[in-house]
Amino acid sequence: MKKNLKKVVAAALASVMVLSMAACGGSNDSAEESSSASTSSETSSESSAAEEEGSGIKVQGVTDDEILVYNSSAESGAFASTGAPINVGIEAYFNMVNENGGIDGRKITFLHTDDEYDPVKGKAAFEQYVYDEEVFAIVGMFGSGVTQAVLDDIKEVGIPAVYFATGIKDLYTDSADSNANGASVFPVQPIYLTEGKIMVADAVNYYDASSIGVIYTSDDTGIDINEGAIAQAEELGLEIYSEQVPAQTEDVSAAVTSILQNDPDFIIIAAAQATFPTIAKELAAQGNTAPAMTTYINCVYTMCEQVYDYINGQYDLYGTAWLDYTNEEEYNNWVEASEWLGEEYALNGYAHCGWIAGYVFCEGLRRLEGQEITWESYIDALESEPIKNPFGGTLDFSDGKREGTTAMYIVQANIDAATGTGWETVYPMATLEDTLAEIG
Repeated sequence: MKKNLKKVVAAALASVMVLSMAACGGSNDSAEESSSASTSSETSSESSAAEEEGSGIKVQGVTDDEILVYNSSAESGAFASTGAPINVGIEAYFNMVNENGGIDGRKITFLHTDDEYDPVKGKAAFEQYVYDEEVFAIVGMFGSGVTQAVLDDIKEVGIPAVYFATGIKDLYTDSADSNANGASVFPVQPIYLTEGKIMVADAVNYYDASSIGVIYTSDDTGIDINEGAIAQAEELGLEIYSEQVPAQTEDVSAAVTSILQNDPDFIIIAAAQATFPTIAKELAAQGNTAPAMTTYINCVYTMCEQVYDYINGQYDLYGTAWLDYTNEEEYNNWVEASEWLGEEYALNGYAHCGWIAGYVFCEGLRRLEGQEITWESYIDALESEPIKNPFGGTLDFSDGKREGTTAMYIVQANIDAATGTGWETVYPMATLEDTLAEIG
C-alpha cells in the first residue's frame, strides 16, 4: 500500500488536533463490543488479580495468555466524532499485535466504555475497571476533565497510565520518583506548558522577537501555554505581555487592544478552537502586522478556513505540530498503520494518535519479554531507555521525566497548501533544547 507523501503530511497536520477538550469514542456497536469484551475477560481478570506475597508489588490483569487494559471516553455526544478515531487507532494497533501472536505469548484485551466526557462517569469507569475488572493498565485516557477527575486516583493506586489525550500541566513533572509524584503516569502528547516554552524559543530563534504578547483563554489550554511562555521569556530576558479572555467568549477586542498597545514583535494565541478564530480575526481587524503563533490543536483545515480570509495579507499566522511523516522511516510506519486502520481512518490524525498510544504501551511490554510483569517492572521498563515515536520525535521517561513530546515543528496557515490541510511546514522538527542551543 503506497500513498502520496503529500497526503501523509496532511495526515500529520491533522494529527496535531488531538484536543484537551475532546474525548475518545466510537459507535454504539463499539460500545456493545466493549461490554462484551468486558464480560468475556472477567474470569481471566479475576484470576490474575493478586499481590506478590510479602512484596507489596501489584500484579493484576495479567495471565499467561492475556493482558487487560482500559480507557473511558466520549463515544456519544459532541466530542464523539472527534474522539472516535483514537480508540480505533488503539484497537488497530492491538489487533496487529494480537494477530502476530501477542507479546511473549500474551494477547491484549482492550476494554472501553462511554463516559460522555463527563468526569463523574469517567471516575465511575475508573473504579469499575481498576477495582472490579482489575485491569493491568490504562491506555488513552481522554480529555482534561476526566483526566483531572481520576489523576489523583491513578497516582494513589499506582496503576500504569499510558497516553492522555490532553496536554494539561498536571501531567507534567521532571521528578516522578514515586507513585505520589506520578511515577505511573506516562504522558505522550506535548504538554501545553512545554508548548508555551517552545513557542517563545521559536519566536526568538526564527522571528528575532525581543518582545512577545500572549492572548490566552481562562481554561487549561490557555493558562498552561501562557505559564510556559512567561517562564521561557523570563529565562531569555524578553519582555512579555499577557491578556486573559474567557474561554468561548465572542468579544476579545479589549484584550487585543491592550496587547497591541505594547507593540510586541510576536504574538501567541493560546486558545483552543472555540476562541482561536475570534482572537485571530480581531488581531487582523485592529491592524496587527506582527507574526502570530497558535497551539497544535488549531492546525487543521477548518481552523485555517475560518480565519484565512481575515489574516491573509495582514499578518503571518503560524502553529506548532508534533507528528512527522516526512522521512522514510516515519512514512513506512504510516503505511503499516494505514493497512490496519483501513481506508476510512488511514489519513485520520486522531487514529494515528491512538496507534501511538498502543505502540508506546506495548513497547513497555516488549522490554519485559521473558520477565515477570508487575506494575513496578513495567514502569521501570518504560523508564529504561528513550522510546521512538513511530511518527517522529522521541519520548524520554528516564530519571522521573514526564514531559510528553518535547519536539515540535512549525507550520504556517496557507489555505492553498499542497497538503490540503490549510497548513504547510516552514521549519523542521526540533526539541526545545535544540532551539535554545541555536539561540545561544
